[in-house]
Amino acid sequence: MASHGIPRTTRTAPTEERRVQDLDRIAKYRELEDSIRAKASANNYDPTLFQLTSKLLRLNPEYYTIWNVRRRCLISGLLSAPSDGSSPSKASPSSSRSGTTNPSLDSSLLSSSDATQQDRDSQTAGKSGIIADGGPKETGSAGGRQQEDTTSSKTAHDDVESDVNVLQSELAFTIPLLLEFPKCYWIWKYRRWLLEQAIVRLPSAAARKIWEAELALASKMLTKDRRNFHAWGYRRYVVATLESPSLGGTSMVEDEFAYTTKMIGVDLSNFSAWHNRSQLILRLLEERRADDVARKAFLEQELGIIGEALNVGPEDQSLWYYHQYMISQVVGHPSMPTIAPALTATERATYVRKEIDNIKDLLEDYQDIKLIYEALLEYSLVLRSLEEQGRNESDENPHQWLAEVRKLDPMRAGRWDDIEKQLGSDHQ
Repeated sequence: MASHGIPRTTRTAPTEERRVQDLDRIAKYRELEDSIRAKASANNYDPTLFQLTSKLLRLNPEYYTIWNVRRRCLISGLLSAPSDGSSPSKASPSSSRSGTTNPSLDSSLLSSSDATQQDRDSQTAGKSGIIADGGPKETGSAGGRQQEDTTSSKTAHDDVESDVNVLQSELAFTIPLLLEFPKCYWIWKYRRWLLEQAIVRLPSAAARKIWEAELALASKMLTKDRRNFHAWGYRRYVVATLESPSLGGTSMVEDEFAYTTKMIGVDLSNFSAWHNRSQLILRLLEERRADDVARKAFLEQELGIIGEALNVGPEDQSLWYYHQYMISQVVGHPSMPTIAPALTATERATYVRKEIDNIKDLLEDYQDIKLIYEALLEYSLVLRSLEEQGRNESDENPHQWLAEVRKLDPMRAGRWDDIEKQLGSDHQ
């Protein structure tokens, strides 16, 4: 068997020598694990513990508890600590960093972008100790204050530079792990946490550079495995944050839509690319301020693209899913936005009929593909409903397509029975 074209390796029975080696590795692994747990239980998050987590995570990146220990090592010493005056109980909103230093993976950066920007603006003052409790403190002569300001500014700069180096080093640490384990949730989650720390701790320009590098990495990952849904979801997360006010972002919808076109051109079977495309379309049209004429032209263009794809690979389920999405946009729904909301019932029926005719043409070359008959069955029912709205009698007969899918997919007999009952009740 193969998954996404990648063959599975063949397993062979282990030899006695291999068994002894495995037992030795297990013993060393458990010793390493015990060492980490002992130091963590003693709250001793020192550089030695940090190095131990590196060793264990290279062996087993699925061990999410160790990723949490590694986070604690970072916030306990390797990353710069907030000043005493920045605690929630003492600092004003303009000088406190506590609102954005929560290391939880579930924290929402987008919803706290304003607070993050305020914290970043006051970062130097907070670390210097000059500003506390929301107001300035007298520190002596003007010369003393100037010298203290210079010292605190240098300290803040050094802290930022140190944090950049630590975060970039940690991001680099996970790259070999991602290459070997591209679908490990905990590696992706740890990278998200690191990126969140960049927003919290760094100036906007420095944080944005790190996030832009992350988008480039996501592109490389998708070049390596085009249908890795982890990487696609991660890319959407990175793009959304780059667009957010916390990084001074603007819309990237045009670029991302073009990216889906590129990825589909490389591999028509890329379900994630088709899905991402469907998520961008309505926003794309809204930002283009497309009128009804432009929306109708866009709808026809997308129907043409997916129609050509179906001519190449009618056995590909991902193509039919996108085609179903486009038909749902044609049919519309009163409570949901669509690509072309101004279409009349007659125009909608005309589009559906044209798609049915195009699908029928596929039967000239492909007579035994169930997905074709399923689409004809589904769209015939849709057309019947639309033409009833227009008070026209449909000449499409769903029963013939139902008979074909019964033959090609007898395992779902119950489903076809239900559809037959529905057809009977609709006819009465």
